[in-house]
Amino acid sequence: MGAVVALADLLDARTVWRGQPVEAPASPAQPTGHPSLDAALPTGGWPDQALSEILLRADGVGELSLVFPALARLTQAGGRAILIAPPYIPHAPAWARAGIDLKQLQVVQAQSRDALWATEQCLRSAACAAVLCWPNKADDRALRRLQVAAETGQCLGFAFRDAKHARNPSPAALRLQIDARDQIRVLKCRGGLAPPHPIRLAS
Repeated sequence: MGAVVALADLLDARTVWRGQPVEAPASPAQPTGHPSLDAALPTGGWPDQALSEILLRADGVGELSLVFPALARLTQAGGRAILIAPPYIPHAPAWARAGIDLKQLQVVQAQSRDALWATEQCLRSAACAAVLCWPNKADDRALRRLQVAAETGQCLGFAFRDAKHARNPSPAALRLQIDARDQIRVLKCRGGLAPPHPIRLAS
């Protein structure tokens, strides 16, 4: 049986190469404007140049207030935000009170199939800072196209969908579910593990 040689001796003798750890570059992110949510997400905010999926059990549970801070920051900096086929007419005074520059906000009305096409084109165009959509019928392939389009156009994409889709896989970089007003569950997040407990947003 051969002699036992201590690993430390081999390293000291420089007969074994030892690699050095290299820190992975942090994924760019856009702050959500909600400190507790930013602290819980591995990237520290909305994943940049990516699609984020927001799942909700019913309309009006605070889904827009979740994205308002980011939209306010982007539009005030001159970025364009596009709403593709929103289910309700946006109440302009409420958006303005949230700090969003209405001159940088545009609404595109479209039918279901055309809405997905319009969303993809806007995400891919590199002319938008953020694109919001409400796809009723979007399979994995359609969502993957939106994810790729967001990367190509270096744009923030937000897809608001029914919570029933939570059981289906999704290519979105981030998936959040609104369980109740001001309470968010992270179902999937790029760059790390999803927090095990719901996140309470400050009122």
